[in-house]
Amino acid sequence: MSFGHRTGLTVVAAMNPIVLVVTGHVTRDVVPALCTELETLLNGPRGAAPDRGAPVECDVGAVERADLALVEAVARLALVARRAGRQLRLRRVGPELQELLDLVGLADVVALEGPEGRVPRP
Repeated sequence: MSFGHRTGLTVVAAMNPIVLVVTGHVTRDVVPALCTELETLLNGPRGAAPDRGAPVECDVGAVERADLALVEAVARLALVARRAGRQLRLRRVGPELQELLDLVGLADVVALEGPEGRVPRP
């Protein structure tokens, strides 16, 4: 039995998404800093990866309270990601944030992680 010999380099896809973790109580005052942090991640060495269309992951599971300040943060982060040619994908979305995003129409703009990753309502 003979197996063909491959020539060239083996192609390995790097699966290191850009991840922004948002924690604590989000106020309108911290939104610009979050946007700046995301811009830094997008412009860093990992942000300049060949797969420019890969989504940006944003973990919101440790946010203390879902309110309109958090919704504003999500909207502005989605805009930063879109300007970089990417989509914002939220991880560990709680039911309150899910409802607010649905209410304001942002659930159609950002990708939401499946229900298996959402934070259960207490």
